[in-house]
Amino acid sequence: MAAYGVRKQPLYDQLVDILTEKIDHEFRPGDLMPSERELSERYGLSRTTVRLALQELERLGLVVRQHGRGTFVADRSAQTTNLMQTYSFTEQMRELGRVPETTILEFAEMEADKNLAEHMHTKIGDKLFKLKRLRSADGMPLMVERTYLPVRKFLSLKRPQLESKSLYDIIENDYHEKIRVAEEEFFASIARPADARLLDISENSPVLDLVRTTFNVSNEIVEYTLSVARADQFKYKVYHQRME
Repeated sequence: MAAYGVRKQPLYDQLVDILTEKIDHEFRPGDLMPSERELSERYGLSRTTVRLALQELERLGLVVRQHGRGTFVADRSAQTTNLMQTYSFTEQMRELGRVPETTILEFAEMEADKNLAEHMHTKIGDKLFKLKRLRSADGMPLMVERTYLPVRKFLSLKRPQLESKSLYDIIENDYHEKIRVAEEEFFASIARPADARLLDISENSPVLDLVRTTFNVSNEIVEYTLSVARADQFKYKVYHQRME
């Protein structure tokens, strides 16, 4: 690694890049990674630098470190959330054996601007609830959600309800708004500074931007949500069926 002195990137960052490449193309889920000593000798780096790199790989969900056994390549197919399923963050995390947590960052009433009025099929100035939440699993922040709800549909909605129940439980059971369908679009993007801080990732890291519009049986919009999800923790499966 003699050439690395020329580059400004920290040594442990360079090792993270090298090992990420190997994890993606050479190793398989469950493989035992080389030990700290082996990596230190192979790349001419201090044990401290190697340890920092492995800690970063663990934070990114690429490896699992088991005390007394070593560091293993993580099975990311089991960790990532399949967004194609009927969407419930809490239920999906529990199915994956992860501990879900939702932190309400903001809950306030606002007036619809031109953009929101257009997307929610309402009028400029109509009252909306804005709900901003951070979704985490096992202490790792995964997704920032900004949800808009028409106040006229949920007049008595208060923050304690949102802290104790799922949003869809509140929509359907507390306010008797039967959900008919939810449309969702997603596209690749890069993390903006505010979202990057909340998600504990670097600015310009890859993320998935998701737009979800939920309709009731009367074809009225009861929820409009803009989400930013860590690209390393989510996947989207699409099934194509050939029609006869």
